[in-house]
Amino acid sequence: MRLLDRCWNTVSKTTGALQFAPPLLTRLVIGVTFFYTGQGKLQNLDRTISFFGNLGIPFPAANAIFISSLEMIGGICLVLGLGTRLFAALLSSTMVVALMTADRESLIGKFPAELTDVAPVMLLLFLIWLALYGAGTVSLDRHLGRLFRRAHDTRVAA
Repeated sequence: MRLLDRCWNTVSKTTGALQFAPPLLTRLVIGVTFFYTGQGKLQNLDRTISFFGNLGIPFPAANAIFISSLEMIGGICLVLGLGTRLFAALLSSTMVVALMTADRESLIGKFPAELTDVAPVMLLLFLIWLALYGAGTVSLDRHLGRLFRRAHDTRVAA
């Protein structure tokens, strides 16, 4: 019984010490993914505008520039853990639109058994998790929050 208790305590301490990893790794993978997709759309802007137009997205030029920029900037901010909840929510909305337009056939064809094969579905799930959970401890969001709290506490105490 003691051995089991020691093993449980070791596992519990180890998993507690690694709690920073899931949001950090998720932010890194999702952020890099969005950075490169946004960069690709901006580098091929004429093709992106044409694609958006063919999908029936209104104002394809404006939307192509906005979405491409959002993906690039949002990707960088996710990597840094800056504005994580905001950018995760905004990028989630782009995944919903992608699922209703560009990836509609794939979503319908793979529902429900192969849903994990549809990239926007997986990205959407991780983005929702980040929007609800936040950036985690290893992030600019956490450090800036601490700085602002200290500054606020100092002003209140004065």
